[in-house]
Amino acid sequence: MTTRKNFIKTASMASATLLLSSFKDYKLSKKPVQKPVVISTWRFGLKANEAAWKILQAKGRALDAVETGVKVPEADPNERSVGYGGRPDRDGRVTLDACIMDEFSNIGSVACLEHIMHPISVARAVMEKTPHVMLVGDGALQFALEQGFQKQNLLVEESEKEWKEWLKKNEYQPKVNIENHDTIGMLALDSHGNLSGACTTSGLAFKMHGRVGDSPIIGAGLYVDNEIGGATATGHGEEVIRISGCHLVVELMRQGLAPQKACEEAVARVIHLMKLRKKNLLDIQVGFIALNKQGETGAFCVQKGFNYAKYDASGNTLIDSDSFVK
Repeated sequence: MTTRKNFIKTASMASATLLLSSFKDYKLSKKPVQKPVVISTWRFGLKANEAAWKILQAKGRALDAVETGVKVPEADPNERSVGYGGRPDRDGRVTLDACIMDEFSNIGSVACLEHIMHPISVARAVMEKTPHVMLVGDGALQFALEQGFQKQNLLVEESEKEWKEWLKKNEYQPKVNIENHDTIGMLALDSHGNLSGACTTSGLAFKMHGRVGDSPIIGAGLYVDNEIGGATATGHGEEVIRISGCHLVVELMRQGLAPQKACEEAVARVIHLMKLRKKNLLDIQVGFIALNKQGETGAFCVQKGFNYAKYDASGNTLIDSDSFVK
């Protein structure tokens, strides 16, 4: 007679066998690898990809490629959601978030960092020169200055004008698909078959001072597993954090899903929780992009408007992501 205890034990063993089998099948996949390849979020990813591609084409390391790539929008005063030129918080202060992850699962992150143009490079310094994973606020700034980064004013004239105009109404209602909450996330697979990723942003425009979104959080805004693949996210960070979005995408790929399907499943999770909380989907945007070990890519978002850039042997192209809400 089968007891409840034996049934649970048998079911658990069967589940574990199936799980191990799926891992085995995935790792033994003989799909041809397309490399190098780099993908990044939004239209500004095109220029970022160009910088990254130069390193990849010269057989450089994916880590160097993603750092170099995202530094392009970080330094552009016309990009209003990343780095220098980013829109300020409600107190008029430009605070930046970034993280980076390499093929060995080394990670570094900074959050609420002020006065430094390239938070991604500070994040890499945290990864390589400290025993820590994340530094925030004044501590992150102090560390950056100690490492030789230059302190400067990041609030450009146009962003300051917008902030002063916003103060007249003092309304805090982020809008989707405009670059007041967008991020550049980048993933690269180099010619050696190694993966790395980077993510950097100035966060929500006119946010509460001290607000941190998903972008500097490993597992939320970025995750890389060199055996499987990587993912990065953009949009409303609170919703991405809620599901540990990029870790979810990578784990779905580990279970055998293609990057496209993994991104779709992660968005479905966001939508499910929005419905449980009786929230309007049209009030948010979340988008994921993913790159696996075979060089396959995918992307999906909540509603239309998200795009991403892909650079491989066929060139550098901007691709409109498919969406749940058409």
